[in-house]
Amino acid sequence: MGSQYNYPEILTWLETKAKQEYGPNFHFIDDDMENITKLIAYFLKDERTTSRFGIDLSKGILLSGPVGSGKTSLMTIMKYITQKENKFFIRTCRDISFEFIKEGYEIIHRYSRGSYSQSQYKNYCFDDLGVESNLKYYGNECNVMAEIILSRYDLFISRKVITHITTNLSASEIETMYGNRVRSRLRAMLNLIAFDKTTQDKR
Repeated sequence: MGSQYNYPEILTWLETKAKQEYGPNFHFIDDDMENITKLIAYFLKDERTTSRFGIDLSKGILLSGPVGSGKTSLMTIMKYITQKENKFFIRTCRDISFEFIKEGYEIIHRYSRGSYSQSQYKNYCFDDLGVESNLKYYGNECNVMAEIILSRYDLFISRKVITHITTNLSASEIETMYGNRVRSRLRAMLNLIAFDKTTQDKR
């Protein structure tokens, strides 16, 4: 039995929405259609299609690929098809690192456990993992994103809170920058959708 969704129709509609947001030159490339379809199926919670692609709906998305492959814009336009319970907020890892310099360790709590006034944990997409660097707060060096990812993993296990990530890094580069423990946690909590390294720069 096929999917209940008309993907060619959805792709056309979504491209139109993207043009409104990013300008008339925005368009989907044929070579990217499988990955875009995977994203759409995931955010529509289309069990038949995600099962065909081996995507686990209980996990988040790790969208990887070279600079300019359109990862951020694709995650941004997924808001048009994301259901309310799957809504997520996009924050760049670079901005989070700057927040850490300014506000300190409270930032790690903000993006993991949430503030004490929040009764509900948020789903986040951490954009461009790897462009931030280890930063110091009052002389103490901290790998901010590594700490946040480890905390988000605990939330994923205990409360099924979803995390998405975009990155230019390969799996081995992630391990080098963040350690084997983080790489292992990412594998457990995220579905990998990867653009080929030869994907053209779309900017």
